[in-house]
Amino acid sequence: MCAVAMENMNREIASKGNGEELPSSTDIEIKKARKRAAFSIFLNLALSLGKGVAGVIAGSSALLGDAIHSGTDVIASGAAFVGLWLAGRKHPSFPYGLYKAETVATLVTSIAIIIAGYEIARRAFLGPEILPQVSLALPVALISLFVTIAFGFYQLRQGRRLHSPALIADARDYLADGLSTTLVAISLIGAHFGLHLDRWAAGAVAIFVFWAGGQLLWRALLDLMDEAIDRKTEREIINLVESHPRVEKVERCLSRTAGGRFIVDLDVVLRTHFHERADRISASLERDIRQHFPRVVMARIRAQSHRSEQIRRITPVKRPEGTIEEHLAKAPWFRVEIIDRTSKEIIHQEYVRNPHAQEERKRGFLVGRWLLDLKPDQVILQKEKEGTAVALLREAGAEIILAQNAGSKVEQEKA
Repeated sequence: MCAVAMENMNREIASKGNGEELPSSTDIEIKKARKRAAFSIFLNLALSLGKGVAGVIAGSSALLGDAIHSGTDVIASGAAFVGLWLAGRKHPSFPYGLYKAETVATLVTSIAIIIAGYEIARRAFLGPEILPQVSLALPVALISLFVTIAFGFYQLRQGRRLHSPALIADARDYLADGLSTTLVAISLIGAHFGLHLDRWAAGAVAIFVFWAGGQLLWRALLDLMDEAIDRKTEREIINLVESHPRVEKVERCLSRTAGGRFIVDLDVVLRTHFHERADRISASLERDIRQHFPRVVMARIRAQSHRSEQIRRITPVKRPEGTIEEHLAKAPWFRVEIIDRTSKEIIHQEYVRNPHAQEERKRGFLVGRWLLDLKPDQVILQKEKEGTAVALLREAGAEIILAQNAGSKVEQEKA
């Protein structure tokens, strides 16, 4: 955790040194997704025109319906592109960002798919039943099928990698289009042998398209209604916050999705009565959450200071019941005491062996991080000696006390 904080500081220093703010991973993802959505528009347009011209000339209602499906995909892809473009913008009227623009794009995509399903079904059951010209329609259908399936799986993989619901919706639309084109190809092969399968193929495509559009519509509505993030991710965020040595507990965690990304608000009880320290810890935790969970675009922590009735004090010692060890990281043992703040009585005492005392490299860092897991309020030192372990403890909010001042410190805590 402290290593994460140090890395964040390095990033801030680097951005200041360059005179500009470094782009976040979310901004980079949005830019990449935007380029893929733009390419999808042109590809869909080409597929729609090719199948439409071939369907009209060959007299295939199924291929023409498939072209209409691809035509609505052009509208859907355009909506995805606009949604991604808006998601990367900032505006004072939208303090939580415009990430839900992607959700709106997904909603438009789902409606376009449902409309395509209706049009295909209408042509299937009300259009004329004729045998299409297979020599022209079949090659166009097979080429379109290969392009559609290949790009659909590629778009789906990229959408998941970039955490973009708009690209994922667009990819699933491609796969739905691929299934419809498959049925069209089968009907055209049947037409070659004199079978009238064109109408039935179009009807089957319409049913699948209706289902796919309904699924996308439901997911978009859940996002627009501020659905909470999944329980597993929420629990992981809470565990990360509660692992901080100054955090008593997370009282409440509110979350919502925004265009496939997360916004979280937490009420956290901190074991400190210093407001400046509480603000510093809250800011550090917010950075940690965003770094550990890339899909979290906004984290807000409301700190509640809590003065514990007990003090957890750690002292480095040479051996159990022995004297204080001068070097914190080299101490073979640590005495852990729970002290009642009012009576000054030691409620509990135990000795814990230092698992990193013999480490040759990064001993101070390892010991300091291990001590943070014990959540100390105070650490007793023989001498004022700054090291990596002491710096980590101090940065996390633990109070460093010299041994000769420990007694008077307890009196102050009582007061």
